[in-house]
Amino acid sequence: MSDIDIDKVFAGSIPEIYDTLLVPLIFEPYAADLTRRMTGRPMRRVLEIAAGTGVVTRAMARALAPDVNITATDLNPQMIDRARAVCTARNVEWRAADAMNLPFVDGSFDAVVCQFGAMFFPDKRKAFSEVRRVLRAGGSLLFNVWDRIEENEFADVVTTSLQTLFPEDPPRFMRRTPHGYFDTGAIRSDLADAGFTRTADIVTLAARSRADSPRVPAIAYCQGTPLQNEITARDPTRLGEATDMAAEAIARRFGRGAVDAKIQAHVIVVES
Repeated sequence: MSDIDIDKVFAGSIPEIYDTLLVPLIFEPYAADLTRRMTGRPMRRVLEIAAGTGVVTRAMARALAPDVNITATDLNPQMIDRARAVCTARNVEWRAADAMNLPFVDGSFDAVVCQFGAMFFPDKRKAFSEVRRVLRAGGSLLFNVWDRIEENEFADVVTTSLQTLFPEDPPRFMRRTPHGYFDTGAIRSDLADAGFTRTADIVTLAARSRADSPRVPAIAYCQGTPLQNEITARDPTRLGEATDMAAEAIARRFGRGAVDAKIQAHVIVVES
């Protein structure tokens, strides 16, 4: 399996670890931010793509008016299963769907939302073109992407630590994919090539990532993301060792008690 294929697989134990550890560690503040940007916009139908385990879905379900219909999709059925199991009692339509080929008719939605999913799209322009197709005229695309890995301290430390364990072929998932689409000029160009004619509003937003111990982010990154797939592809017996090494590196950098690190992302809003 190629690195690109590995990067898209959120299965096995990953969805539960992702939801219980990684969501509160890095995703919740940005989910709240995206949801705040949606409130007050005229909308009746909202589509979420690459919804993961539903952190943004849950925030939207709490904040949006009761008559707003929410459809949440993800490429990985196991992520959708986890999201459905833990989500709000509000009626949400859950569907497994590929952002590169959305199963909806033209002009179906007033807004499309995507939290930290665009980095995973093999062809960003095609995915954005699909979004534009399913948006009504004047509808909005709201999404965010992580900034460069050096601005996201836990991810950077974990990635660097694993170079020691696999010096000849270090796992590069975090740098390659989650933190590989940070160039705002490239983002603007991809949106324009996809047919968005209006200028995108892009804001760079820093936040803090906090955990009770260094082991929490170590497990979250090494076992709650496709980095797990990359580690086990090199040696299936060394996942625990890799996690221990990451935890020790975080402890040396941030202390052995509660830890606090910087995270940073770009937030993009563009009208169709």
